[in-house]
Amino acid sequence: MIRDVPNLRFPEFTGEWKKCIIGELTTKVGSGVTPRGGEAVYKSEGHPFVRSQNIGLGHLILDDIAYIDEDTHQRQKNTELQLDDVLLNITGASIGRSALVNQQIVGGNVNQHVCIIRANKKLIPSFLCNFLLSQYGQKQIESFQAGGNRQGLNFEQIKSIKIGLPSVEEQKKIADLLLLIEQRITTQNKIIEKYESLIQAIIYQKKMDGIREGNWQKTELSKVLQERTEKNINGYTVCSVSVSQGVINQIEYLGRSFAAKETSHYNIVKYGDIVYTKSPTGDFPYGIVKRSYIKNAVAVSPLYGVYKPINDNIGVFLHFYFMQSNNAFNYLHPLIQKGAKNTINITNARFLENSIPLPKTEDEVVYIANALTSIQTKIDLEKSLLCSYEKEKQYLLRQMFI
Repeated sequence: MIRDVPNLRFPEFTGEWKKCIIGELTTKVGSGVTPRGGEAVYKSEGHPFVRSQNIGLGHLILDDIAYIDEDTHQRQKNTELQLDDVLLNITGASIGRSALVNQQIVGGNVNQHVCIIRANKKLIPSFLCNFLLSQYGQKQIESFQAGGNRQGLNFEQIKSIKIGLPSVEEQKKIADLLLLIEQRITTQNKIIEKYESLIQAIIYQKKMDGIREGNWQKTELSKVLQERTEKNINGYTVCSVSVSQGVINQIEYLGRSFAAKETSHYNIVKYGDIVYTKSPTGDFPYGIVKRSYIKNAVAVSPLYGVYKPINDNIGVFLHFYFMQSNNAFNYLHPLIQKGAKNTINITNARFLENSIPLPKTEDEVVYIANALTSIQTKIDLEKSLLCSYEKEKQYLLRQMFI
């Protein structure tokens, strides 16, 4: 049976693509099981054990890979992974994500939330992996979840997914191009991580050198910050505060407004202000501290503390200082009282009552603030480039498959 060709194609290929289903092109479609004893059997070494959180968008996330012992592995021999197996998330919020088995996890196992798809000789595994991430693969996966059925994919549904199949040579050419872009995205992420690590290293080294040499001193935040008490009587745009993006328009960040119908009691934030959120998140169990880089005045929830720094350089320094989770934890831990249901109790005034090491001279504050701002500008440029690569990959996933 024959159907159309994709919108974007290498010029040396002209034949039409065959219409197939995945079940015709695979030698295995199946998943694993959860080891007996659950998380208790996971180890820091042994046989890799792939869970849904390890499946990224076309790549494996191995930072938090689990391991199982030999006995558990032997009981799951039927799910032992081979090189270039395609792994597909079949339940949960990340349903539809796929990745290829690489050398690092060969011989490992998967749990019941991850499907192993083993392609036959007519189907290049990396081509299949990218097809599943394309709009054509994702639409079919979403169709199986229609009508409120969120039980996940079953093996028969996976086998029935329709796929446009070119020659093996064309499959490989498409897969190789997308692999190069994925490798560039990986490299770009590493570049960004290196710059972010540089910021942390500079703050840490300057702090330790300053304390040792007596050029820094413990300073209460109340000496460099003043609470801003203005209320949102003019109806400014409501913002949220995130770890990665700082003060940001709530609708742009969360997709919709979570503000109250009446926001006149919300707090005003002006450019350069320091905002403290009292909600725990990730590596910040006592909340996060961010400087506002939004030029216009905005509003935030009355649960947030808003503070005006004595000068902009101090504000920039504090922004980067509290970007490090250990600095935020060490500052906030002595101030926090946890209430019922583990809620965080701290007043806006109480937030200012602890101390951090600060340079004694304004010149050093300016020097550090300028240096860190320059690095952050470079990070922002690299993130913009990363976004371009990711958009390029998404464009190719739309245009090179049917």
